Amino acid sequence: MYRLTSKLVIYRNIGENSILFNLSEIFKEFASGKYLKEDLITKIYVEINRLLDISTRYGFDKNLWHNYLAFIIAMNENPFALVSEKVGANEGTVNIFARGDFAIFKQLFDYDFSEIEKALDIDCFSVILNYKSIGKSEQIFNKSVSEKVQELSQAIEKAGDENQLYDIVTEFYKKYGVGKFGLNKAFRVSNDEKSDDILSPITSTGNMTLDDLIGYESQKQKLIENTEAFVEGRKANNVLLFGDAGTGKSTSIKAILNQYYSQGLRMIEVYKHEFKYLSQIISEIKNRNYKFIIYMDDLSFEEFEIEYKYLKAVIEGGLETKPDNVLIYATSNRRHLIRETWSDRSDISKDELHRSDTMQEKLSLVARFGVTIGFYRPAQQEYFNIVKGLARKYPEIKLSDEELCAEANKWELSHGGISGRTAQQFINHLAGISKC
Repeated sequence: MYRLTSKLVIYRNIGENSILFNLSEIFKEFASGKYLKEDLITKIYVEINRLLDISTRYGFDKNLWHNYLAFIIAMNENPFALVSEKVGANEGTVNIFARGDFAIFKQLFDYDFSEIEKALDIDCFSVILNYKSIGKSEQIFNKSVSEKVQELSQAIEKAGDENQLYDIVTEFYKKYGVGKFGLNKAFRVSNDEKSDDILSPITSTGNMTLDDLIGYESQKQKLIENTEAFVEGRKANNVLLFGDAGTGKSTSIKAILNQYYSQGLRMIEVYKHEFKYLSQIISEIKNRNYKFIIYMDDLSFEEFEIEYKYLKAVIEGGLETKPDNVLIYATSNRRHLIRETWSDRSDISKDELHRSDTMQEKLSLVARFGVTIGFYRPAQQEYFNIVKGLARKYPEIKLSDEELCAEANKWELSHGGISGRTAQQFINHLAGISKC
């Protein structure tokens, strides 16, 4: 194995402490004949433990060795992979090195572990080659990465040589991309101080669609039109969704991500206290072959807060222009984002002679959003229509439309008033107490 990994060129930057390179050193020690059996077995078990940890984190099954090698290929952001992402195969000398590396990966896929297992009287490699994982909830492993990596693994298993493997991998890069941005939908600012990455994947984003939001057709259409222009490379605007709580603003943006993910759309969730990282985030994503929406949920500022100044500079007005592959979508319960006081509306105050200038500075933040979409509390009949539409998704709910509306009316009177969120909570309650 060491003779193989030592010849890697493009995929060499997978980390000196990677499972693959550590196993290579172990196999080199085994081949030399100068080893202590128990020490070597311990070293192997350490790497098997790490392999099981990765497999659990990503929900791998069956041949864990193949899945791990496919994971390396899918996640390694080397120059060849970055050029191939969302585009596929390209002409160039780099393909000579790529095919050489793929010939090595093919041999690693077909590697025979029987010799070392027999010599050390172990069977751990045989176990990971035919592994049956325990069923897990999608919330505890990265389903998005898991499905794609196992798809790649199964395709490589059928490859006859490095040329077929080259075709499989470049097609994979074209379809999904490479690395965390290729294989995940959404990201947040990392809180891992040990990691150099500013962004970490959000592994469970939900599968809501715009059809799940009943009503608000004109609002959804505006959002679709702007997002489609963005992912297709045409001019598009930053978007502010404002209005009453529980009306579907956040749901709409999450649904947009699901709808356009396959076309290269990705989303990064950033909170107000993280605005200081915006320049770093944009620097990391500006040269990638994806479209990124920086998503700010429930955005608002109190009078004393100044973070809005940094946001204004990033959106428009700084020396470095915002990249064409980045937009900002925000939701807020406030139309103007920043709370106004009566003193804001006076040109004269004891604090500042030109108070209206201050107010205009605050309100100018909204002008940075070229599209503003209002989501307002539904009328009672619209609320009933939402309730009836949601109820149709739950066959266990047997109430007639009249009974539904009557119960929904009682529910909203004691649960915060009319809204789409109230309707969903009411339906969740009915589905929970109903028996099929």
